[in-house]
Amino acid sequence: MLIVRSPVRISFGGGGTDLPSYYERFDGAVLSAAINKYFYTVLQKRTDGKIQIISADLRTMETWQNIARMEVCGNALEIPLAVLKEFGFEVSVNLFLASEIPPGTGLGSSASVCVNLTKLLATYHQLSLSKYDLAERAFHIARNVLGRPVGKQDEYASAFGGLNFISFFRDGKTLVEPLHLEPDLARELQSSLMLFFTGESHHSWTILKEQEESTRKTGGSSVEYLHEIRKLAEPMKAALLAGELNQFGRLLHEGWEIKKRLSSKMSNSHIDEMYETALRNGAVGGKITGAGGGGFLLLFCPPSYQRSVRTALAAMGVQEMGFEFDFHGAQVVADDPFIDGDQNGGTRWTFAPVANKALANKFMPAKSTS
Repeated sequence: MLIVRSPVRISFGGGGTDLPSYYERFDGAVLSAAINKYFYTVLQKRTDGKIQIISADLRTMETWQNIARMEVCGNALEIPLAVLKEFGFEVSVNLFLASEIPPGTGLGSSASVCVNLTKLLATYHQLSLSKYDLAERAFHIARNVLGRPVGKQDEYASAFGGLNFISFFRDGKTLVEPLHLEPDLARELQSSLMLFFTGESHHSWTILKEQEESTRKTGGSSVEYLHEIRKLAEPMKAALLAGELNQFGRLLHEGWEIKKRLSSKMSNSHIDEMYETALRNGAVGGKITGAGGGGFLLLFCPPSYQRSVRTALAAMGVQEMGFEFDFHGAQVVADDPFIDGDQNGGTRWTFAPVANKALANKFMPAKSTS
């Protein structure tokens, strides 16, 4: 049995500049943090040559004999199918998929799924992938195999974990710079962030596709807005490193005001009302965590004002989700062939003779004298 988990993320600044339509021309940068809300996959061996995938989130189960010639795009389980096809190995396994958050909530859950399954199959086939390799391979599957108009930031956040400043260069290279905050400062930052579910879940492909098409137009307004968003990422990073958290919150607000100009679908009357209510009750700044239109509202709010914000948003029927930072990224949490007898992967039991008789006697039961 093999179990892998991968985190989702919250993004602070630079979102949109991780799309190829932008960074291939201008270089991009994003500031984000992985959080302890995870996607899990459990792999168990089968002996009948079939592959079965069960998704708890999508409430679906399918079984196939051979997926090599399947058209995976459009299938409800297209991500696991695409990863399986990309690796090209013949396997007979059960895959059970489950997440701590619903899909389409703006936290990069689709990328977390792709990173998770890439990590799972690489581990199962004993392939060594660096975190960079893991993120790039997952991005390739989402972008090129499934044809989704996605950027790179989500895959890197899920693969690496932690609080990072991630740079995307024109030549396709990526650099992840962890922000090593002092423990007290990291705790203060974490305790000043709040997440509230807008009540709307949806995939952001339409917004991202429109943004990409607009960004590729020479002289388009979207490019100018993205330049402004990109410029804010470095001051945000500097504010965190200097411990200027209120300034960080103000920059979040500034970035959100710019991002809303990218698309009329970025916000709506309900999100605007939530955000204005939070500001009136003490929040310094915030933003929608994904491409926009729904998902989670991220707020920076000093702890002394959080009760007021929480009460005001609860009166609107808005739910809060508690979280902490994740500093591990995608990782194997169980890998043991003893459970299902699968010797293809896992930590194998090793028995060795004990050379020291005294040591052996220490662990042997005493002989009966009766």
